[in-house]
Amino acid sequence: MKPVVFCDFDGTITAEETFVAMLKQFAPEAAEETIPKLYTHEISLRSGVRRMLESIPSKAYEEIMEFSRTKEMRPGLLELMDFLDSEKVPFVVVSGGIRIMVETVLGELVNRVAGIYAVDVATDGPNLRVHSEFEEGTELVAKVRVMELYEGDPKIAIGDSVTDLNMAIAAPVVFARDRLSGYLDKQEKPYIPWGDFLDIRDRLREIWKV
Repeated sequence: MKPVVFCDFDGTITAEETFVAMLKQFAPEAAEETIPKLYTHEISLRSGVRRMLESIPSKAYEEIMEFSRTKEMRPGLLELMDFLDSEKVPFVVVSGGIRIMVETVLGELVNRVAGIYAVDVATDGPNLRVHSEFEEGTELVAKVRVMELYEGDPKIAIGDSVTDLNMAIAAPVVFARDRLSGYLDKQEKPYIPWGDFLDIRDRLREIWKV
């Protein structure tokens, strides 16, 4: 059985926290109040992210797409995907942010991922309305549920922050950076630190001996 790689989007694929930056721009009051509480686990991702997204006027949707087009991806993603393709290992994007931002930033690379799981938003009311097929427990997108859709072994998680914590705890192999590293240190969960996707590619080559 082949491994499967599950990768976060915001602050992981993107060089900066694109979704957080979008919330701060388009929902500044809600973001200022809510984001610090998410990092300290005072409120759940499920309620906090929903609150912020649903405070954004629907008319801002096109602006959000334009905002996303300016964001850069972290170096090495294409090289990692080429390597995974050569090993026939699926690359799955799992985001706690909104789908349109993921698809806009990835561009043509959308066609090379095994799946994209993220939050969908409706714009038929005055404000955005959130829908997630994988809403469960404390998460708007329950990443562990997404992992369960795939039978690969081992399951490999790549992430950077609080939205990736449950996924990282569940995965036998974890690449972690930034806030996620701190959370995993507290949980005493082993992980592999990384800087860019070339680091991940090179470490996987070592692990798989290819």
